[in-house]
Amino acid sequence: MRLSSISIRQASPNCSSASTPNPLSHQHSSISTCSNSLQLKSTTTGLAFNKSQLSWNRLVPASGQCKLGHKWMQYQGIDNWEGLLDPLDHNLRLEILRYGQFVQVAYQSFDFDVSSPTYATCRYPKGSIFARSGLANSGYRITKNLRATCGVGLPRWMHGMPKWISTQSSWIGYVAVCQEKEEILRLGRRDVVIALRGTATCLEWLENLRAALTNLPAHMRGESEGTGNSMVENGFLSLYTSKTATSPSLQEMVREEVGRILQSYGHEPLSLTITGHSLGAALATLIAHDIATAFKGAAPMVTVVSFGGPRVGNEAFRTQLEKSGTKILRIVNSDDVITKVPGLVVRNDEVEECRDVQMAKVLRWLHKRMEDMQWVYADVGQELRLSSRESPYHKKGDVATCHDLKTYLDLVNGFVSSACPYTCKTKPLIQQKPGFDDSLYLV
Repeated sequence: MRLSSISIRQASPNCSSASTPNPLSHQHSSISTCSNSLQLKSTTTGLAFNKSQLSWNRLVPASGQCKLGHKWMQYQGIDNWEGLLDPLDHNLRLEILRYGQFVQVAYQSFDFDVSSPTYATCRYPKGSIFARSGLANSGYRITKNLRATCGVGLPRWMHGMPKWISTQSSWIGYVAVCQEKEEILRLGRRDVVIALRGTATCLEWLENLRAALTNLPAHMRGESEGTGNSMVENGFLSLYTSKTATSPSLQEMVREEVGRILQSYGHEPLSLTITGHSLGAALATLIAHDIATAFKGAAPMVTVVSFGGPRVGNEAFRTQLEKSGTKILRIVNSDDVITKVPGLVVRNDEVEECRDVQMAKVLRWLHKRMEDMQWVYADVGQELRLSSRESPYHKKGDVATCHDLKTYLDLVNGFVSSACPYTCKTKPLIQQKPGFDDSLYLV
């Protein structure tokens, strides 16, 4: 399957009673929300969009623009993105979209063709992935391909089934290191990206359905956890730690490559950004926890930027993530059902605050039953909540569309604030052309 050419249009925010700057301009301006209840005065810097058919959504800033410099830690979440999410800071928007592109590359590079002898592998050689996916000028170089292996035990009779059913190990993403001096200067540090796609193979879907919580293995628990009660979704953990005789686990590959990168660049200002969509978002959270644990004291600042991710672990797992200093920004579409599963979220403080005695008893009983069934999850990190229904271009989206990565990028591109979520005349970031193969972007 081939990706047809796609043109790009930058959103032109324009609330019904407001004026906003053209994103391609360099002018100082003020933005008033539709309700006139919020005023945001900001300085926006320009963003050069490559509208060539080769690069469908490149957001590579021109030299000297959108420079993060010494403020890079703020945009990586050192202060939990305080004051940057509502209204959405312009530079943060660009960073979120930029990391979304890295995930999109993982989708574009994956061979979805079940009749192909290279099904479930990367379509391109490692050195040409960015060039073939329209990110040749990203400033990054891919240093490691990543594979995930399903731990679901297959009966012998299934080994003779078609490859699309029995494939256990598949290409899921890559590690890339920022190498271009100008980009390092713009970012204020050398950035390392781990980008992961969402569910694609039959066995990955089966792993997703193994939704009960399970204890983290001893080698993934921090010293402060001891025997601990940190638990994560069974299927996600299996995909992260399982291996075959011919393929190491995703965990082993990530640890090896991160260790190598730290040896090479550990003396520099360094950041590790793990980004993914759907299943990739869940695995990104596990990877962040594992790196913070395995490289304690030596790990750089670890940040997760996730799109449409399901829940991953319980309250104890969330606590350990916070203690480790890992920063997580979850991009959530409130109309995306995947972000509401698996399990239930029942917080103890909500139970205690319930003034209705009978209702409090019911909530305590429900919480205890769900815990016994290992189905009580907890959301992690900070949340940027978006909504398809409030967007003029995604109101009628079905379940798959609401979860699609392209939808998420469109919503991020048009979002203003909770007071005026979406501008009235925003154009979609991505315009589909006839012949575009949407099957390349499975949920």
